[in-house]
Amino acid sequence: MRTGQKLHMDASVITALAALAGAAIGGLTSVVASWLTQRAQARTQRLAQDQLRRQEIYKEFILEASRLYIDALQDDKADVSALMVLYSELSRMRVLSSATVVDSADQIVRKIIDTYLEPSKTFPELREMANSGLIDPLRNFSEVCRAESERLHFGPPA
Repeated sequence: MRTGQKLHMDASVITALAALAGAAIGGLTSVVASWLTQRAQARTQRLAQDQLRRQEIYKEFILEASRLYIDALQDDKADVSALMVLYSELSRMRVLSSATVVDSADQIVRKIIDTYLEPSKTFPELREMANSGLIDPLRNFSEVCRAESERLHFGPPA
C-alpha cells in the first residue's frame, strides 16, 4: 500500500454486512423472546399444578378430619388407623404448605384426639356446640388455607 492511497469500500458490501447484522440481531431477539415466554409458561403451569395438589390434600384432610371429629363426638374409642391417615395427610402438607397451614391442621388433629378422650356427646350437647360455633373445628384451617392461596396469588378455587 502506498502512502496517501485511500481504501474504498464497496457500498454493496456495507449493505450486505448491515443486512446480516440485522438478521442476526433479529434472530437472537426472537430466540430470547421465545425462551422467556416458554419459561413464563412453564412457571405458570407449575404454579397451577401446585395449587391443584394443595387443594386436593386440603380436601382429603378436611373430609377425613370431619369424619373423625364426628366419630370422636359420638364414640370414645379412637379409630387409630383413620388417625394415621390424617397424620399422613398432615405430613403431605408439611412438604407443600406453609407453617401456618400445617400448625392449623396439627391443632385439628389434637382437637380430635382430645375429643375422643371426652365422654360422647348427646344430641342436645351437639346442638349447643353448633349454636356456640364449637362444632366447627375446621373453620380456622379453611381460613388459613384461603389466606395462603391468596398470598400465593392462586385466588379462591374456581
